[in-house]
Parts: sequence; structure tokens; C-alpha cells
Amino acid sequence: MGTGLSARCFVYADKEREQMRKTVWITGGARGIGAAAVRAFAQDGWRVAFSYRSRTREAEALAAETGALAIQADMTARDAVQACVGRIHEAIGPLGALVCNAGVAQQKMFCDLTDADWDFVMDGNLRSAFYAIQAALPDLVHDKDGAIVTVSSVWGVTGASCESHYAASKAGLIGLTKSLAHELGLSGIRVNCVAPGVIDTEMNAMHDAGTLAGLAEESDLGRLGAPEEVARAIRWLCSDEASFVTGQVLGVTGGFVI
Repeated sequence: MGTGLSARCFVYADKEREQMRKTVWITGGARGIGAAAVRAFAQDGWRVAFSYRSRTREAEALAAETGALAIQADMTARDAVQACVGRIHEAIGPLGALVCNAGVAQQKMFCDLTDADWDFVMDGNLRSAFYAIQAALPDLVHDKDGAIVTVSSVWGVTGASCESHYAASKAGLIGLTKSLAHELGLSGIRVNCVAPGVIDTEMNAMHDAGTLAGLAEESDLGRLGAPEEVARAIRWLCSDEASFVTGQVLGVTGGFVI
């Protein structure tokens, strides 16, 4: 009799845990920090959806590995972003957290920047977050609970030579994060930002080996960061363990001063 009662208790506990599981949407989730975040949330029991632009092979493999929902979408197109939320609702339920990780990078002297260069970076890094947050907000406001994490960069704090438009877009994300933390706090929504240092991802392949070695030396830890280290910080900010943390910029930099 005692064994049967214990078994029923475990069933009820499992059902309760299932009901408490939250859904997270990670933009730019097919590679780098985004893919590491997909794995981190999935390992922690979250229902995970991620959007990606063009890396179909990588996205399908990641979805098969983690059980996450993969959605191909142009995050700079409002209709496509809104459609992502519809797909997520149909497949795994309303959103409890959003990670704005989609982004692009480009190196170019400021005097050589064109309108197209500026728009490409601003749209990819800032407009995409604007659209995603607006699309996710109805779910988060309805539940009066939830978390938004934007992914900026150390260059959004310090500035960066030959990447002024990139640094400006990432600084814009920090301003957006802090503003929304004030605006959405009474709705129970926490809004935070991670500002990675130089992370060992494909995006940093634009730098030659000598440049990367020099950047690693500027870190107190003397190395580049790993995507998984940033992903764990993102997951923590979305968790109940960070329930009184909002409006913050968390540098995941290995000691690079920001």
C-alpha cells in the first residue's frame, strides 16, 4: 500500500513539474552562443524553441539532438517574427522567456560605411530584438511573470575601432534592456542583458589568429570564452534563481574590463 501511494505521489509530482515547465524562445539559435543556449535550457528541462535564418543543416541537427522546435525566420521582418510566436504556441505553448541572441557583425572603417552597411547591422542586432520582444510580450504580460535576456557585447560598453556600427547596435540593446526593465517591472517581467567578451565562435572567425591571441591576453583569464559559459549566464538570468535581478548588464568577459 505504501509503495502504491509513493508511486502515485511521484506521478502527481511529475505532472506538476510538467505544468511548471516554461517555454523559452531563443533567436539566432542554430550556432554559437545561441546553440549553446538551446542545449543549456533543454538540459534544464525547459521547452525550447529557436529561430534561425539560414543554417538549416545545423538547425535540424540541433533540434534532433535536444528536442527543441526549430523555426526558420527572418528576424528583421515583423510578420515573420510574429509567425514564430504562432508556431511556438501551436507546438509547445505560451512563452515564459525570450532570449534575443540573433545578430550580425561586420568590420569596416567608419568613413567607409554605407547606408546598406548601417542598416544591415542595425536591423540584424537591434530591430530583430525590437520585433521579437514586441511579439513575445503578450504572453509574458498575461502571466505577469517571465524573463527577457538580450545578448549585447563588451563592445557595446567600451566601443570598438572599425566596428562602430556594431558597437552602436549593441549599445542600443543595453539601452533597450534598461528601459524595458523600468517599463515592465510592475508586470512581473525581468529584463537583463549579457555582454560577452571575445567568445570562441564562428562570428569571431573574421579575426586572424594573431588578433584573437591578443584579445585573449587582454582577458584576466588569458583565454577566449566558450559559448557554453555565456549560455549558462543566460539560463541563470531566466531562472527563478535570478528572481530579483532586472535591468542589469552581466559581463561574461573573463575579466576584460567593462
